[in-house]
Amino acid sequence: MLSEPRSGRLAAWGNALLAGLVSPDDAVLTIVGEDAVHRVEGLPGESGPVGLTLALGRLRALGVSGLRVALPAPGHPLGLSGPPDFNARALDAEEAVVCHGAALGLVPEVYEAGPDGDVHVEVVWHCLAVREAPPADVPSLGEAERELAEALREATEVLSRLDVAGSGPVAAAAIDAYRARAERGREVLAPGYPPRAVRVLELAQRVGLLISVAYENGHGGAVSASEMAARAEALRPVERTARRAQVAAYNAFVEERERGVR
Repeated sequence: MLSEPRSGRLAAWGNALLAGLVSPDDAVLTIVGEDAVHRVEGLPGESGPVGLTLALGRLRALGVSGLRVALPAPGHPLGLSGPPDFNARALDAEEAVVCHGAALGLVPEVYEAGPDGDVHVEVVWHCLAVREAPPADVPSLGEAERELAEALREATEVLSRLDVAGSGPVAAAAIDAYRARAERGREVLAPGYPPRAVRVLELAQRVGLLISVAYENGHGGAVSASEMAARAEALRPVERTARRAQVAAYNAFVEERERGVR
């Protein structure tokens, strides 16, 4: 939850590029991030994998006017619209990008090679047909913000009740990492996104931080298998709310365009 999904970067900066708010070089550089290279495979009109710059230009030529994010999990096809083949690949990857304006979607496949400390990461985005239908279970920004405020309270209460350590070196390191990321990541949603989307994404990341601390900061007071299962059960709806809010934030650009705001 804390790490920015690759689909989020592709959608956010792809939207800014499609709207003419950033240059192709800046968009691709940000999308690739710390990875070595990104390619797109299966793009209509191309016989093999192509680079992101060419791929985004081709998608525009095919009628794509915006990009949405999907962050599905087992039993929760968040942001997906089908068909089953695409949904299955997106669920396996735990993320996808769905095009607005053309019945296409992109699912990342990540390849890693090299020793620890010098891992070489390449990403291939598989371009596949999608069903043109409303995405599943994506709230409005307003709904997401209200749900997140309640989820943050619930997460805090759950961690306290289960005696999950909210202090200590691991939790402190996680919180410091979050704060550092927030300071340098103010443009994570790219130019053109509404301020409310930025707020919602930041709050979703904060909720995600608490969930990560709960799962990663030792066992806290949940020392038995049944208590650990109870922790997971209590946090599952909170995590679901945070994922829904993430998708709402990333998709706000397209939603505003559909409403005629931009």
